[in-house]
Amino acid sequence: MATESNGRGTSPAAGATANSKLNELFIEQLKDIHWAEKKLVKALGKMEEAATSDTLRNAFQAHQEQTREHCTRLEQVFASIGETPDTTKCPAMAGIISEAEDLIDDTDSGTSQRDVALILAAQKAEHYEIASYGGLAQLAQTLGYTEAQRLLTLTLQEEKMADQLLTDLAESGINEDASQEAM
Repeated sequence: MATESNGRGTSPAAGATANSKLNELFIEQLKDIHWAEKKLVKALGKMEEAATSDTLRNAFQAHQEQTREHCTRLEQVFASIGETPDTTKCPAMAGIISEAEDLIDDTDSGTSQRDVALILAAQKAEHYEIASYGGLAQLAQTLGYTEAQRLLTLTLQEEKMADQLLTDLAESGINEDASQEAM
């Protein structure tokens, strides 16, 4: 089955075009996750400062660097489809970040309870990112954006690993320590 060039260095899948409603949705969702990643860079810095455990602080610092890479990678995705990198406010991530800030305010500094709250907030962000990158990778595949799909899938795998690291940290004693803290 022949495909026509979309003028972006890739060929769309049969029936998919660069001017389709699906392509429009794909670009809007790229803008959404790009905004989310940029805001998450700042939020991770605040979470790092608020964390009690050195291990958790180090995890937030490492993920902040990785999130900066995700921003750069998203710019590569935009370039690979012939679009200028842009952002659109992501209400979901704005809410998740706001909730994380509330959790910091509502817990005592220096406690494992705060670390548990930070892990929970960070995992909410990770799960949003996992859902977004998974969906975007599938859309890229449908639209025939091979390079975009590759880049988005790479980020998806990194987000899954970050989520697992957070689970491992919680299970390594942080949750247990918090359960022993007096009210």
